[in-house]
This record gives sequence, structure tokens and C-alpha cells, in this order.
Amino acid sequence: DCVDAFASTDFHEDLKKFDIPTLVVHGDDDQIVPIDATGRKTAKLVANATLKVYEGGSHGIALVPGDKEKFNKDLLDFLKS
Repeated sequence: DCVDAFASTDFHEDLKKFDIPTLVVHGDDDQIVPIDATGRKTAKLVANATLKVYEGGSHGIALVPGDKEKFNKDLLDFLKS
């Protein structure tokens, strides 16, 4: 039920209300949640969003060796800025 609710809920208006810098991180090879339908779209809807695309990145990049370290660095760099 949770997955169905997440998949069918329209978050467009909520995303437009973000008023703080936001980091959007997405793999360009995510087969579960495609980048064009989610990551890129989110980055356009959120004012002051920064989109980081991980080339060849899959779903769950924060746990994948190699991507995990890059994600941690990118997140810390974003938080410091």
C-alpha cells in the first residue's frame, strides 16, 4: 500500500514550495525510478535545486561501492556551501 501511495501521489505543488537549497542526487541508469521522470523533473520544480547525476548510477547509489563514497563527498560539499 505504501509503494502504491507513493507512486500515485502528486507531489508537484509540494516541491514548488521548497524554499531552501536542495540537493537532488540520481543515477542515470536507475531502472526502478527513471531519472527523466523523477530526478530531473524534481530539480526543475524545486527552486535553488542542485542536480547531481551519477553516470551509470543505479537505484540506491548511496549504498553502491564507488558511488557511495562520491555521494558522501557530494553531500558534505553541498552542506558546507
